[in-house]
Formats: sequence, structure tokens, C-alpha cells
Amino acid sequence: MLSARTLVIALAALVVAACGPGNRSSDYRAFTQHYAFRISSEPLPPMAREKVRYKVVVRDKDTNQPLQGGEGILYAESHDGVKTWDSFTAGPELGTYYANLNFLTAGDWAMGLRFRRDSAVQLEQADWMQEVSADTSKIP
Repeated sequence: MLSARTLVIALAALVVAACGPGNRSSDYRAFTQHYAFRISSEPLPPMAREKVRYKVVVRDKDTNQPLQGGEGILYAESHDGVKTWDSFTAGPELGTYYANLNFLTAGDWAMGLRFRRDSAVQLEQADWMQEVSADTSKIP
């Protein structure tokens, strides 16, 4: 029979394994009145002074259907007022859009996106905070 200590250790190992990197999603999820967004970046975490490619998957919030042919913009501002932005470009996957940002400095950035399914409806906005890491690739 297993001792209580052995059982606790075994359960702790299972919890750690279940929470491992293979099971975690690094995507950020945001919602507006009509849309659900799944946002990811490459590289992760974003690095200052490097091109960061954002992938934004857009779905209708009520039907969960991917939205094609929409219009959007991704933008960011640092706490000292530096701004960057890019318009969405449709990707090959249904409901997927891409935008590229270049963060001038490391630190916390206020992020946002605006999106609409077509020009006949109003833009809807989602906001979040993004930590941008320092570019360490050029340190000797």
C-alpha cells in the first residue's frame, strides 16, 4: 500500500505535468460585443527592435464562425508615448489576419485592435497590456 507521502508526491508530479508547457496556450483571447479574437505573436514574448508578427483569428461571437473579408488595425503605445500600428492583412486560413509591429523599447505596452466585418458596420475595439522584452541578440 502507498504511504500518504508517496501519494502526495505522485499527485504533485501529475499536477506539474498537466501544467507543463505543452498544455498551455500562449494566445491572448479578447472579446467585443460581436467578435471573439485569439491573438498570438511571433516571437513570443515580443522583442524590442524586432519585427513582431501578430496572428489574429476572428470569429463571430454568437455563431463561432470565422469571419472573412473584415477590416482591422492593430496598434500599441508605450508609457512614454511611443506608438506603432499596422492594418490587418488577410491570411490563408479562414478568419485569420496578420499585422506586423516594431516596438522601439522594452517594457509594458498598451495594445489594442479595432475590427469590423465590413464597412457597413461600426468598428469594435479590444484593449490589453503586452510586455515587450529587450532585444538580447546583439549583446556580446
